[in-house]
Amino acid sequence: MSTVEAPTKKRAQISAKTLRTDNWRSYPIFIVVVFTAWVGYATFRAMMGDHYWVDEYHYLTPFYSPCVSTECVEGSAHFGTFLPELPFFIPLAAVSLPFLLLFRLTCYYYRKAYYRGYWASPSACAVREPHRKYTGERRFPLVGQNLHRYFWAAAFLISLINTYDAILAFHGETGGFGMGLGSLILLANVILLWGYTLSCHSCRHIVGGRLKNFSKHPVRYWAWGVVSKLNERHGQFALITLGSLVVADLYVWLVAADVISDLRFID
Repeated sequence: MSTVEAPTKKRAQISAKTLRTDNWRSYPIFIVVVFTAWVGYATFRAMMGDHYWVDEYHYLTPFYSPCVSTECVEGSAHFGTFLPELPFFIPLAAVSLPFLLLFRLTCYYYRKAYYRGYWASPSACAVREPHRKYTGERRFPLVGQNLHRYFWAAAFLISLINTYDAILAFHGETGGFGMGLGSLILLANVILLWGYTLSCHSCRHIVGGRLKNFSKHPVRYWAWGVVSKLNERHGQFALITLGSLVVADLYVWLVAADVISDLRFID
């Protein structure tokens, strides 16, 4: 009689790092290059403390909105100056920037991106990671990722402020309505920011979560459907808004520094 051995409980051992044959390294390399460049630029501009406001056309770069310090240039403080003069290492937009950075840092898409790009946890699907153990997001500091929904609420309020800034950017040099290339750039940026904010997984849960019967809540069901459609493009909005923020800030910087003149359509 032949005997049947009991199945082993050990996992299959594969000596290769992965059996994938595609260029799986391209995504994590792309993320590291783009994120590092963006953080470097954003940090430099946030600490620069100059060339963020164009008084003639009411252009305010999103990196300095809202500007609430007493050292903000005249006209740029749309909501008052309730903070004193700040040390050089604290940006003028000290009220908004921490929440916006934490919102993106805890974002589901950004987690996947920097986990793969910087931590190789793992670098790609079906690729062995170098870490010996995995504890998930149950311990400090990664347990803080669960605060994402609260940072979303702050980002929502800041998006309203950015919208107000974009509306003010339709200002003529002599007063009244005006429109220039900067107006359109700031408007396009805020539309994309709304796309990123509203496509967030937390927004989808807030709009349609905790409902046992959609038919009894037709308005929320409709809103949930719209947000769900946007949610399919959340990762795209996350990357595109990095570019739109830089374009908006760079344009305001160059116009404020008199390097270029704003292209005016209506004055």
